[in-house]
Amino acid sequence: MTRPDRPADGWTYCDVRPQSRPALPPDLNPRRASLIHVTRAKWVNGTVLHYWLEPSAPSAQHQAVRDAFGTWEDLGIGLRFVEVDDADRAEVRIAFDQGAGSWSYVGKDVLGIPQHEATMNFGWDLTTPWGAVTALHEIGHTLGFPHEHQNPNAGIVWDEQRVLQEFTGPPNSWTEDQVRHNILRKLSPEQVEGSAWDPESVMHYPFDPGLIVSPEQYGRDGIPAPDGLSGDDREWVLRWYPGLEPDLPTLEPGRSVPLELAPAGQADLVVRPTATREYRVGTFGDADTLLVLFEEVDGEPVFLAGDDDSGTDRNALVTVRLRAGRSYVVRVRLYWAWAAGTTAVMLW
Repeated sequence: MTRPDRPADGWTYCDVRPQSRPALPPDLNPRRASLIHVTRAKWVNGTVLHYWLEPSAPSAQHQAVRDAFGTWEDLGIGLRFVEVDDADRAEVRIAFDQGAGSWSYVGKDVLGIPQHEATMNFGWDLTTPWGAVTALHEIGHTLGFPHEHQNPNAGIVWDEQRVLQEFTGPPNSWTEDQVRHNILRKLSPEQVEGSAWDPESVMHYPFDPGLIVSPEQYGRDGIPAPDGLSGDDREWVLRWYPGLEPDLPTLEPGRSVPLELAPAGQADLVVRPTATREYRVGTFGDADTLLVLFEEVDGEPVFLAGDDDSGTDRNALVTVRLRAGRSYVVRVRLYWAWAAGTTAVMLW
């Protein structure tokens, strides 16, 4: 991808939507709380995300978004992206309001947005090099990734007055709150995966010289626009969403399966019931998990039920009617466990 040149009138930036935060007990173990915060925005690996494109936008803008989804998917990640022509069937609804800037909700927060509202918007031409980077950037937010320049490990010291002056003026014309939310605010350590700063990340803004006090070289030279996904972008998305195994172990009724998972790890098991009846699927042990059950329909996983027990003193449990002769997949994402090997999943 071609590295974008700075527009004559300055960079226009993503105004990411505030991320929801789970209400956790105030006395929760800090490490446990951190793992919940980091993981909760991410999708269960193996999810198919359906996206809808506002039909009134030009076809070239539609194609640029398709290409950006394809760039992420072609890395071999375990997520799939499927375009649909009905907004009611889409988890990701994409508008092209040129007066509203470019923005997205973060990760699974899109599931809480009313079905008639967009979860992402593109406010400028996506057929330019900067537009192509913007499309990758906004999809990165939908995958659950925050702004990289707000990484607390970056150690950026801003010239706050110059930053406020720059971004409250055109072409962004943000409020002071928007500037602080999108640039000056540091993410808390519990919101990042402990990664080193990656100034080449597609999730990083470009910055003109004079806005950064330290590191000195970036204040002097600025930070150029990314030219696509960086090496760290590729590494991190595959860490969260690795390619799926073609053959999964079977979860048999009445038999628990131990889960040997590290934090943020995921177990996938297939269920092929021989009897049509109501079943329960649940986890056991001292752990925080997200459990999701899908039915395989025409080669695509369709969500049936899910439960998230993170930060509580209970285990994840779903009750659902399964039909003999059909195929289902149980996916369990681990947030945190007291010790390795202390978590199991069971069907009964």
